[in-house]
Parts: sequence; structure tokens; C-alpha cells
Amino acid sequence: MNDEPNLPAELPSVLPGAADFTDEQIETARVFFAQPVSFIMGAVRMDAMPAADLPEVAFAGRSNVGKSSLINGLVGQKYLARASNEPGRTREINFFLLAEKIRLVDLPGYGFARVSRSIADKFQDLGRAYLRGRPNLKRVYVLIDARHGLKKVDLEALDALDTAAVSYQIVLTKADKIKPHEVDKVVAETLKAISKRAAAFPRVLATSSEKGLGMPELRAEIVRLCIDE
Repeated sequence: MNDEPNLPAELPSVLPGAADFTDEQIETARVFFAQPVSFIMGAVRMDAMPAADLPEVAFAGRSNVGKSSLINGLVGQKYLARASNEPGRTREINFFLLAEKIRLVDLPGYGFARVSRSIADKFQDLGRAYLRGRPNLKRVYVLIDARHGLKKVDLEALDALDTAAVSYQIVLTKADKIKPHEVDKVVAETLKAISKRAAAFPRVLATSSEKGLGMPELRAEIVRLCIDE
């Protein structure tokens, strides 16, 4: 179910930012992510969230950046996390349980324009409350569209993470949509932009959920954070 697809000849099998994992670590992570995964709940209040008794990694990003596709790609399913055709539609924090050992958390998208300011503020406040109030949160993966790089609204999100002192890592999505040298450029520019941010993990991982690029390394990162430590 998690077999990686054949890649076009012009694309490298590993995109920039991949950590130096061994074949054994990559395989261990693949097997782990092939275990049962299920949607637990969507929470709109802190007191409605699951107990903070398992390690969690969260995924954040602008609306339509590809969060649902990336989560689905990690676990080898097409419809676990459901994307909406309307940006900003997700207005709750969605929790997924993997292998009865870790939770994957889908945070509401930011940077949308089709909802009222009061509604936008309400579920962005929920996201901030989650970041401040989850001691079991291991890392937030901030997804950035590789075609566009960091935007002002992304930098505002990074400011919030820095203020909350929550460890985060930049993951570029849709890296297959641009040329390899353009991916290199975006990675370099992003690394420079986060170099002085205390909470930023100093590596940028380029991925493509459609082609499977970067997925083995991201799985291995999560296993190392949540299981090996």
C-alpha cells in the first residue's frame, strides 16, 4: 500500500532537504506507517481534544497547500484526510491515530479569504491554543507550496510558533511541479529566511505527495521524533 511510485527520469529520487537516514530506518518507518490508521475526531474546543497521552505531530499551512494530500500520502491512503474544494472550509482540529502509538494532527488552514474575519479569528485562535496547550506535541510541520515559497501569511504563522516556543520544520509541497534547480533555490531561500528563528528546525524537506518524493524521509523523521526518542 505504501510502495513508492516510479518517478519520471528528470526527477531525483530524493529531493533537497532529505536527512541522512539508513535504508533500515526508511524501511522501519514505511512498515510503521503501513499499520492501521483512523480518524478519531475533529475538535473545536481545547477541552474536547483527546488526552495528551500520546506523542503528536501537527501539520499546518495555507489553505490548499496540500495538507490532506500529504497526510494521505504518508499513510498510503487516498481519503483518510479529506480536502475541501472551498479554501478555509476546515474549521476544526482533526486527529488521526496511527498504530495506536502516535497522532497525526491536521490544523485549520490559514490565509483564506472566503470566510468572515470573525470566523477566521475563531479557528485560528483554536490553533494557537492547541500549540500552547499540548505538552505532547513533538513538532509542527509547516507546509509551504514550493511554487510560491514563503509568503507574508506564512511568516506570521512562523512568528506565532516562535512565540509559543513550539518546534517546527518547513516542508515544501508540490515540489514535482517545478524544475529541480528551482526546488534548490526555494530550499536555499527558505533556509535563509528561518536561519535566525529559534524554534525552526534547520532543515527544509521538499516533497511531492503525488510522486512520493520526500515521503520516506518524512516518515522516518516522524518515527525518530515520536518512537525512537
